[in-house]
Amino acid sequence: MNIRTTITRLASCMIASGCDDGSFSIRDLRLIKDDSLVAHFEYHKHPITSVEWSPHEPSTLAVSSADHQLTIWDLSLEKDAEEEAEFRARMREQADAPEDLPPQLLFVHQGQKDLKELHWHPQIPSMIISTAADGFNMLMPSNIDTTIREADA
Repeated sequence: MNIRTTITRLASCMIASGCDDGSFSIRDLRLIKDDSLVAHFEYHKHPITSVEWSPHEPSTLAVSSADHQLTIWDLSLEKDAEEEAEFRARMREQADAPEDLPPQLLFVHQGQKDLKELHWHPQIPSMIISTAADGFNMLMPSNIDTTIREADA
């Protein structure tokens, strides 16, 4: 089984790994002797091809899969029953979204075939560059903060 891993630059104690079964996990390296598993997601249906932490937000990572999807996750988000009910109602109105979406899932990009690799842009927050069998893509999801941080004066 192939496993892809990456350590977050901003919270160097966290490591993300993706597997051929489409799942990916987050572990805390400080707890390696104990149960270091922080989170486990089974959203993707095919092997994970790339996983990378955001260089701008310590709790955010992007994952690409052979299921032709690139997803962005924010691990700082938790389930809130009232907000979740409102969100699901809006999603049912606007799009035919599945009922079991994890609250940490921020964005799903579809349209590229055989995604191979993704990287966050080092200077432009929320910009991701991805490569696939059918081309190169740059995306900046509208539901993620797009503010470019100003240099200190």
